[in-house]
Amino acid sequence: MGRGDLTNREWSLLEPHLPPLGGRGGRWNDHRTVVNGILFRVRTGVPWRDLPERYGSWKTIYERHRRWSADGTWDRILQSVQADADLAGRIDWSMVGVDSTSCRAHQHAAGARKARPRVPKKRTTPRHHRPDEGLGRSRGGLTCKIHLAGEGDCRPLALLLTPGQWGDAPQMIEVLDRIRVPRPLGGRPRTRPDHVSGDKAYSSRRNRRYLRRRRIRHTIPEPKDQRANRRRRGREGGRPVGFDRDRYRRRNEVERTINRLKNYRAVATRYDKRAYVFHGTVTAAAIRLWLRQ
Repeated sequence: MGRGDLTNREWSLLEPHLPPLGGRGGRWNDHRTVVNGILFRVRTGVPWRDLPERYGSWKTIYERHRRWSADGTWDRILQSVQADADLAGRIDWSMVGVDSTSCRAHQHAAGARKARPRVPKKRTTPRHHRPDEGLGRSRGGLTCKIHLAGEGDCRPLALLLTPGQWGDAPQMIEVLDRIRVPRPLGGRPRTRPDHVSGDKAYSSRRNRRYLRRRRIRHTIPEPKDQRANRRRRGREGGRPVGFDRDRYRRRNEVERTINRLKNYRAVATRYDKRAYVFHGTVTAAAIRLWLRQ
């Protein structure tokens, strides 16, 4: 077992949720070897062609990662691992933080083909495909932004990719809508946290109305300009926004979640041309965080 490879405990948690080996086209290479190769690349950020020989053919590893990113296998594995953690009572639903982080895109991440990609062996478009490939231009060059919701133990519950210049507030609802933790013993998946926190960037009437409609308590500070505008309008401006300073101190948990994700170099810097492949890279890193606790 090489440095950074899955431990026996982590493999025992992951193996039941992987696709079966074999099927049409012959037997696949061993899942554990290939997954270790994928995680090595996610952790180090090396080009696929430079993967160590102990993992086998780099082409096999890349194609497995691309296939699982396109057909949603990584997403299903993440939900399954989260379901196991929830069943064991290891998800802290008491506070879910929403935040985002920008990732600098390497020059090799640009220049994707204009043709719409297809899921291997199918005629459908990958679920997380974006026509803009999730790349935006800013003063720092090409950037991509990861929006996420993290639970109290610093692990991501949901992910969303956008171009780097996109704002945070418009993405909050979609991020929260992506929280979906199945219940292995039956019942509807859990989608609603007990409490949500966010910084001033997420303060908007639309977001607060959405949270009230879903009966989710929230702690989001009101910016000075919004507070001044509300006071200027008098009674028509509505009631003051409630703010719990003690609860807001827990917002560092989602920031620590981002910090743990960006310890993986292929997440901190985007090397993937396709948005759906980069989404799979971030999801694979998130799965590793769930397996380690």
